[in-house]
Amino acid sequence: MIFAALLANRPIEFDLDLDRDRQVTVDRQSGQYLGHPTTVLLEDGKTILVAYPMGHGKGPILLKRSLDGGKTWSERLPTPKSWETSLETPTIHRLIDPKTKRKRLLLWSGLYPARTAISEDDGRTWTDLKPAGNWGGIVVMGFVERLRNGDYLAMFHDDGRYFLETRQQTGVFTLYKTVSRDGGLTWSFPEAVLASSDNHLCEPGVVRSPDGKTLAVLLRENSRRRNSQVIFSHDEGKSWTVPRALPIALTGDRHTAKVTKDGRIFISFRDMPPEGKWKGDWVAWVGTWDDLVNGGNGQYRVRLKDNKDSWDCGYPGVEVLPDDTIVATTYGYWDEGQPPYILSVRLKLGELNRN
Repeated sequence: MIFAALLANRPIEFDLDLDRDRQVTVDRQSGQYLGHPTTVLLEDGKTILVAYPMGHGKGPILLKRSLDGGKTWSERLPTPKSWETSLETPTIHRLIDPKTKRKRLLLWSGLYPARTAISEDDGRTWTDLKPAGNWGGIVVMGFVERLRNGDYLAMFHDDGRYFLETRQQTGVFTLYKTVSRDGGLTWSFPEAVLASSDNHLCEPGVVRSPDGKTLAVLLRENSRRRNSQVIFSHDEGKSWTVPRALPIALTGDRHTAKVTKDGRIFISFRDMPPEGKWKGDWVAWVGTWDDLVNGGNGQYRVRLKDNKDSWDCGYPGVEVLPDDTIVATTYGYWDEGQPPYILSVRLKLGELNRN
């Protein structure tokens, strides 16, 4: 099968669905929908925080901590009362103030207005959710990326319903960018990067080139008329290329990318091709920067877990530990007839290389 894939110039496929030894249950509650997790790895290389809503997108934000690289997880941690008012999928990020060098964690909650909460003690205590400005959006933020000058670039999308207080669904999907120059305390009023009523690009995920000079942003295409797409910036997000289709192997939702020690890119996402045996499942793509630039199919496609629902899964967090272990975390309908819960899968690319 491997040789056939190589001859056909398509990625080698691995199915880890039944490999229980790789799987760690992060949180599960009988009869309760738990979804849309987001993770952050701290500088010690072993502490991971995960945040997720009690419900589909909106709902009280829950928080847990792992002290051993995701092998075990704490009970749910105390959080501010305002976190119970979250209207959307949270995202969590590590930022460093460029002037004071103070490290902080930033949690976003979207729709209108987009709100943030901050921790300056590695997640032990948090501020209340407070508006970041008089604007909002969907899946705020798809990513937060540190720029070479110490600023932070973040991106999200909206379709007119939540960007301003005067909400109106326009049918136009707009990709926005916003910048923080003070380590996430304040953010600029968002600027439109792309806007189209025909090409519904959303849920941006970023990866930086090996030389550090180029950003690639992978985008879900929500109308399902096209493959997922990619745009590039060669000037730290000031300008962007015209969107270009990604191969079917990368067509899906909510791409989250991390680079391993050997320079390969691991991208976790919900598989959503027009048709396919893993459609609607939680998958990963492994390839190179050149694959992204040149439209290559990549080296591997891996089914991380079979989702028993037709689509509802795969808003993942991905962390790479110092020993190159990948800890990928998401939600899904992992058991027939049961609500979704939060699961991690652990792997090293070297384990795939030996197969």
